[in-house]
Amino acid sequence: MMKLRTALSIAGTDPSGGAGVMADLKSFQSRHVYGMAVITSVVAQNTTGVQLVEHMPLPVIEAQLHAVYSDIPPHAIKTGMIGTAQMMDIIYPYVKKSPVYVMDPVMIATSGDRLVSHEAVQTLQSQLIPLATLVTPNRSEAEVLARMSIESVDDIYRAGRIIIKELGPHGVIIKGGHIGIDAVDYLFLHTGESYRWSSPKFNTKHTHGTGCTFSAVITAELAKGKSIIDAVGLAKQYITKAIELNPGLGRGSGPVNHMAYHEW
Repeated sequence: MMKLRTALSIAGTDPSGGAGVMADLKSFQSRHVYGMAVITSVVAQNTTGVQLVEHMPLPVIEAQLHAVYSDIPPHAIKTGMIGTAQMMDIIYPYVKKSPVYVMDPVMIATSGDRLVSHEAVQTLQSQLIPLATLVTPNRSEAEVLARMSIESVDDIYRAGRIIIKELGPHGVIIKGGHIGIDAVDYLFLHTGESYRWSSPKFNTKHTHGTGCTFSAVITAELAKGKSIIDAVGLAKQYITKAIELNPGLGRGSGPVNHMAYHEW
């Protein structure tokens, strides 16, 4: 009997299925990794935006984490939306003992809605980011973490180095899709190395959940033992195909296609 590798998503929900733990579980499954989830917040959202956020009680988050770790300890963890500093305090000891930790520092939804408190951002920077195997901010999130505006490729390189040096993760990948003709993602490692991946931009509004999906695929590949560079490279191919072949759902920014990429 084949024993599957396991990955745990700690994040908020999306009842429309495009982001949050719903996107994470779809991504894990599509990469042949057994997915589990701990819910931090119930989010009423769809392709048009966020309507309501209800944080789970802290004892419930703790109980979910204990239930997972006492029975099926994951090979890798991915965190998404963690709305409060108190949640991060609970999550911290579990993340600390994980061999692989990918942080998608969800702060602002694609729709522009702010999802976490300012206090939570500070705790995220001081407690969780230093433990991260990889942090995967988009442009807006990288601006918060590096405390600077990002308007050019040079700014991306500067921000990446600031995040590595000042916050201490093993690696950070800044998604630079808003800059330039192509969609280019930039990886910076604590060793001083940097890498980039480029793909064409598609004329579509259907990009809901791209950040969640991209980081979840990386998590799945790291859970299987791949290097950061190989995991990011495959995730780039995956998300490119998922956007290109999006299903065109919803009245707003629709979800990507988690069934589009079929290579093992």
